[in-house]
Amino acid sequence: MQQYPTAWRRAALAPFLALCATALPLAASAQTDWPTRPLRMLVGSSPGGGTDAMARAVADKLGPALKVTVVVENKPGASNTMAADATAKATDGHTMVMGVSTAHAIAPYLLKLPYDNQRDLVPVAMVGAVPNVLVVNNNLGVNTVAELVALAKKKPGALNFASSGAGSTQHIAAELFKESTGAFITHIPYRGSGPALVDLMAGQVQMSFDTLASVLPHIKAGKVKALAVTSKARNPQLPQVPTMAEAGVKGVEMSAWYGVYLPAAAPKAVQDKLHDEVNKVLDLPETRQRLAQIGADVTPMTQAQFAAFHDAENQRYAELVKKRGIRID
Repeated sequence: MQQYPTAWRRAALAPFLALCATALPLAASAQTDWPTRPLRMLVGSSPGGGTDAMARAVADKLGPALKVTVVVENKPGASNTMAADATAKATDGHTMVMGVSTAHAIAPYLLKLPYDNQRDLVPVAMVGAVPNVLVVNNNLGVNTVAELVALAKKKPGALNFASSGAGSTQHIAAELFKESTGAFITHIPYRGSGPALVDLMAGQVQMSFDTLASVLPHIKAGKVKALAVTSKARNPQLPQVPTMAEAGVKGVEMSAWYGVYLPAAAPKAVQDKLHDEVNKVLDLPETRQRLAQIGADVTPMTQAQFAAFHDAENQRYAELVKKRGIRID
């Protein structure tokens, strides 16, 4: 084989090496320059619900930070999983979902999903958690949890409870309440908290374990009555409202958590950028104040911590659903 002088080989390879040197930064730039057009943040419930409120609080600041428009798009239905499904199957590189525990930790053990919750979506940025609160129609004639339980036992099956969908935290909390108290109440699922609360205020249903983010404005406006929060401690937004344990009902602790997910195919550089920008948004005083007003506990995490939390919550709810025999009829 003919051997060429070293200097000649260096000269011949120089253009190729220069091309490689420029190609690598360009490949990385193609990802770090993301986004290149408007983003969609899907929400699995109707406008006016807790997931919608969390999404808009983040999206309103995320858009200016990324110098693009972030459009919040509501896709209610199937326990918030329609939005998750659309995100899992998105190929435009500019679609995310404001995930909620209903879709990403509970529904996989109650529904046959058209996507794989563990394989097709990736947790990117934890946003926060909001406790559920037991609220009743103003005309129901009860002022305490004990009075509600007594009424439910006096008229078994006469009371209905609303939820944002079968398998939601509202649904699970009510099932725990039924088991702990022996009350017989009927589940009426809706396509999101917004329409559920409309019927609750109108008296079409009598009670709900809705998320505080959804129902807080109606509580403050006197349109519904809060009897108890389902967190371990009282919420600063409702300091006068007892916890469920304080009200004499043990074992009913429930909060909805929220976080941003991307399709699993999203490049790691895109995941990293979105994670960092969401956490910067969560650190803004305006965002903190806005989320605090809807009762949210902001809990930023690294992406690895959020992924571990996602896995732990899936295990917790899988065990809870099995142990309690919770199912969707």
